[in-house]
Amino acid sequence: MDVFKKLWMARKLILVVFIPLSLLPLPLIHPTSEACCAYVLMVTAVYWVSEAVPLGAAALVPAFLYPLFGVLKSSEVAAEYCKDTTLLLMGVICLAASIEKWNLHKRIALRMVMIAGAKPGMLVLGFMCCTVFLSMWLSNTSTTAMVMPIAEAVLQQLICTGLADGHVDSETAEAPEDDSAVSDKEENFDKNQLELLYRNDSDCTKQELSTGDEGANGLGLIRHTNGHLPQVAIEIPNVKRVRTRRDSQYPTKKDHMICKCLSLSITYAATIGGLITITGTSTNLIFAEQFNTRYPDAKVINFGTWFIFSFPIAIIMLVLTWLWLHFLFLGCNFRETCSWSKKRKTRREMLSEMRIQEEYAKLGPISYPEVVTAVFFILMTLLWFTREPGFVPGWTSLFEKKGYRTDATVSVLLGFLLFLIPARRPFSSSSSSSSSSCRDTESDPLAPMITWKDFQKLMPWEIVILVGGGYALAAGCKVSGLSVWIGRQLEPMSGLPPWAVTLLACLLVSAVTEFASNPATLTVFLPILSALSETLQINPLHTLIPSTMCVSFGVMLPVGNPPNAIVFSYGHVKISDMVKAGFGVNLIGVAVVMLAITTWGVPLFDLNEFPAWAVARNVTGIL
Repeated sequence: MDVFKKLWMARKLILVVFIPLSLLPLPLIHPTSEACCAYVLMVTAVYWVSEAVPLGAAALVPAFLYPLFGVLKSSEVAAEYCKDTTLLLMGVICLAASIEKWNLHKRIALRMVMIAGAKPGMLVLGFMCCTVFLSMWLSNTSTTAMVMPIAEAVLQQLICTGLADGHVDSETAEAPEDDSAVSDKEENFDKNQLELLYRNDSDCTKQELSTGDEGANGLGLIRHTNGHLPQVAIEIPNVKRVRTRRDSQYPTKKDHMICKCLSLSITYAATIGGLITITGTSTNLIFAEQFNTRYPDAKVINFGTWFIFSFPIAIIMLVLTWLWLHFLFLGCNFRETCSWSKKRKTRREMLSEMRIQEEYAKLGPISYPEVVTAVFFILMTLLWFTREPGFVPGWTSLFEKKGYRTDATVSVLLGFLLFLIPARRPFSSSSSSSSSSCRDTESDPLAPMITWKDFQKLMPWEIVILVGGGYALAAGCKVSGLSVWIGRQLEPMSGLPPWAVTLLACLLVSAVTEFASNPATLTVFLPILSALSETLQINPLHTLIPSTMCVSFGVMLPVGNPPNAIVFSYGHVKISDMVKAGFGVNLIGVAVVMLAITTWGVPLFDLNEFPAWAVARNVTGIL
């Protein structure tokens, strides 16, 4: 038993050594460029899927195996690890760092929840809307880590109020004209209950819930890069806290269901929001760069076209996911859970609204850095949309030389300016900064909006290397001709209609991504699907775009992506809850994506025709 235990503990090391040795006969028996490239591709893919080594480290495998096998020169491989999307990502991270530093994201989230109200159905929808909006620009992980504490504070208020009321708060009362109608005695009692709950939670120790090693301080840090950017260190509540809450008595079963519904809605909304923009997740960036590299003559994928295609998908998915979660956990009585009427409010709903308003009041008036960040946010979005909108000439037409300016140019320029613009209002005697950043601006009146330390804290360097490894693999396939060989092997599928090929691809990647990393899954499948599309004379976008979106639908297990793990750690949901709800969300996502690619995606990307840029690439064999 000790031998098996030691072997199990060393399983990753054994896999790292065994896989290259077991596959080594392939390039030795068939010393061709295709076989050597296939060997490197398989070794890298196994490392990615098994996570035997960190994803970023596995992405470096092509950097030394390609030169050793004579597939690519070392200088050629190195050039693949830094592309235009790397600069685009760096500019976006600068803006994200400013948003998080000055708490603009928290102000947006609280304001949207205040608008939605405290009715359970509308509260869930409000949290989902603000999470989707924030996830468009921030990483899915960061968005979830920011929104969940706000939701948890509301849920704890719900639990404490239910315990204090002794299960009689289902009776409704006339809503008071102002908050003063709630007695001070009741408010103090509930605050004491909430304080006691926080004190009990703080007595628990912290335990790590991550793929990395346990830190000396005992804090759980998630550094998984499962298709979300940027990734940040996140403190995760310990398992003891999770077990305590699961065993504790919720005021009613309905309260427990509200907690489940709200928790799961946040992780699903973060995934939906990441689909909308080309910078929303790393998988979108991987697709954009690999597509533009493989088809350089195709000028169809940019921020504007992606947004036009994906925004309706996100809206439909948001509504259907909300309905599915409402049906699953809250039932079908939408009139009771979604009423905006102020005439009928329970005492608990009034206290929940007060709790949210208190959190918003703590932010104080909007500060000067928040205004600057919001202006940069709007300016970056407008410049992205108007660069090459397609139906009218964009601002790039003002320049004599065409093709030199991309979305990365805009993001890097505005990101660079954030390092220069002072965070203190000009000609102001006092700093208008907020919270922890106030001291920095007081000590240095010319302190910039963000510092390099702020940027470095959010910059996902592992994602940059991972994306670069995917580009290197694609470049190796281009030179060796491996993709042409793969395309010939897929010719028997030529009898299938395009929608069937796309549906099979979507179902396959959405199943694989439940257990494997999103970026790794997409990086492995993109060259295969591209070769398949060219062989079947299908517009490559018909299969690549839906597969890119469906690879984000790993929502059935806590290990599917970091937002799932964050939500699961709060202890309101079990794995069975996530599987049941996630399966429905997965089906909704695949169905909506298939609807989009067969309806408004057809005229947007001209999917009925096999494009000239794909014909040229198919004829010449260039990858």
